Amino acid sequence: MKLFGSSGIRGVANMEITPILSQTLGSALATIYEGGEFIVGRDARVTGPMLEAALSAGITSCGGDAKLVGLLPTPVIAWLTRELEADAGVAISASHNPPQDNGLKVFNARGMSLTEKEQGPVESLVQGGELDYAPWDGVGSADATEAAWIYLDALQEGVELDRDWKIACDLFCGATGTIAADAFEAVGLRATLINGNPDGHFPAGDPEPTTENLRRLGAYMKATEAEVGFGFDGDGDRMMAVDEMGAPVSGDRLLAAYAGHVVRREGKGTVVTHVGASMCIEDMVEAAGGKVVRVRVGDAYITEEIERRRAVFGGEPIGAWVLPEVHMCPDGLLSAFKLLEALEESEMTLSQFVSEVPEYSTKSAKVEVKDKARIMKVVEGGFRRAFGEAEVNRVDGVRLQLPEGWILIRASGTEPLIRLTAEGRDEKATTSLLERGKELVREASK
Repeated sequence: MKLFGSSGIRGVANMEITPILSQTLGSALATIYEGGEFIVGRDARVTGPMLEAALSAGITSCGGDAKLVGLLPTPVIAWLTRELEADAGVAISASHNPPQDNGLKVFNARGMSLTEKEQGPVESLVQGGELDYAPWDGVGSADATEAAWIYLDALQEGVELDRDWKIACDLFCGATGTIAADAFEAVGLRATLINGNPDGHFPAGDPEPTTENLRRLGAYMKATEAEVGFGFDGDGDRMMAVDEMGAPVSGDRLLAAYAGHVVRREGKGTVVTHVGASMCIEDMVEAAGGKVVRVRVGDAYITEEIERRRAVFGGEPIGAWVLPEVHMCPDGLLSAFKLLEALEESEMTLSQFVSEVPEYSTKSAKVEVKDKARIMKVVEGGFRRAFGEAEVNRVDGVRLQLPEGWILIRASGTEPLIRLTAEGRDEKATTSLLERGKELVREASK
């Protein structure tokens, strides 16, 4: 695939993500579905309306109907695609990327990112296939549709909370601001929202709830004595949490704690995460009677594997959680509410909830190389010289699981680099794994 990445199609607006690309994608989707009906929504980015107009023109030009749901979080657009029984949906968003970027994320009728198999026909048509343009009297329609209430009603029915939590949220001027207040009210809560006005210039800073970016929310929580805080990224598909002491919680440990909670609740089950996530996830899931499956980095690969294995939960440490009992798109607001449910069920504060999760030492490095593909082949065939016998996962580079920890060696997708990430059961093990990995790559470069 040259067009689709791990989370749709992304790039700089008006350079890589152009109105022509958007229109062609719309025409390709309507060609594949022989007309069809499509949900179209967008985040707060300045170039969103431009791409929305072009996408809608492409859909209607090939006889399709576009239902324009407007500025909404990406998971709501995915939810509506399924609930309104559309053939597909498109969220115009670049998620946490800077304001000059934009993207096109396509969902199938089940409300999940297109699988690799589903991407193929779309890719072929966009890159020069024959589009089925309709005659003048056969073009489709593009109509604005107020549909967010359907999602809010589902939250009201599907979330059960008994406590009157004191909550603070940082919305980073993203799309979650269009619906957050109503969503909290729907589940019987009130939350204080900061940076809640959607603004595609992102005046509050990069719309990504990293540990550093969440310190602002932590300081606000200390000042207001909030019990729990949530940060949401630019399009609302990620949630990261801040505990009652104002400290941002590690994404790996939060994911592991909740994954263990789900498996204990279900009695068993599979959890899906990616090759770069912490081994503390195995610790918590296996202790609860479940198992962990690892896939390539990207929520599209995680949702595809969740569906294939009928997993009970899946996600990435960046805060992209998939709750398959509800729907198959990472959903920040839903994840926040389900985490609150877990805290109520366990009768714990957030810091207590994650306290049982081990915290391991992690280190990263990169090695500049001239021939990434050749070097990775040498690494795949010769890792035993450096590490001996290991459990090997090759879905995204080479991940070696050893008694003292693991190391992931993978080629950069955009630079002449080999990237290495190691996690050991103590700092000495982590350092040893990383140094052996770097030496292996250097030897392969000779």
